[in-house]
Amino acid sequence: MIGHLYVVAAPSGAGKTTLVRLLFEKDPGIRVSISTTTRAPRSGEEDGREYHFVDVESFLEMVSRGEFLEWAEVHGNYYGTSKRWIEAQMSAGSDVLLEIDWQGAQQVRKSFPEAVGIFILPPSLEALKQRLSGRGTDSAEIIARRIAAARDEMRHVDEFDYVIINDDLQQALGNLICVVSASRLQYKTQRQRHAALFATLL
Repeated sequence: MIGHLYVVAAPSGAGKTTLVRLLFEKDPGIRVSISTTTRAPRSGEEDGREYHFVDVESFLEMVSRGEFLEWAEVHGNYYGTSKRWIEAQMSAGSDVLLEIDWQGAQQVRKSFPEAVGIFILPPSLEALKQRLSGRGTDSAEIIARRIAAARDEMRHVDEFDYVIINDDLQQALGNLICVVSASRLQYKTQRQRHAALFATLL
């Protein structure tokens, strides 16, 4: 496989989804994997665009058939990533980005130890609380539960290769672009993607 696999994780409210969307706009060459989930669609979300929405029974059947590269239960809902789709994209030379949690990242590394892990941190717990409250979609009880979960998730930051603190959105985006650009310039990647040139020069 010659495509890169980027694994981006973050606690809820750290700005991961926004950063990934902006990266995709800047670099359409990256394929963004669409996860399958059992959670209900939020306002404005469409099946097949943000997520593939399924019921719990269907999800568990997919698990039993081994269709997921990784899957996990998060905040009472299941999320999973299609293994076949990822392998097909990377074999064709495309870079793929996964938006998943730290549990999913651990599972991915078992199949793709060379995956580039990127963790997004908020600038403070207070900023995280403000962002979650500003959504206006969750109750105070749910927000408190998400804050507690976020603290647990952030304890796994040392399992990732790169850490981006999302204090300023544009600066964080620039950092994310730098990580992607640097990984593409690694010797192994360049040797595979430009085999004819290397053969000629060396």
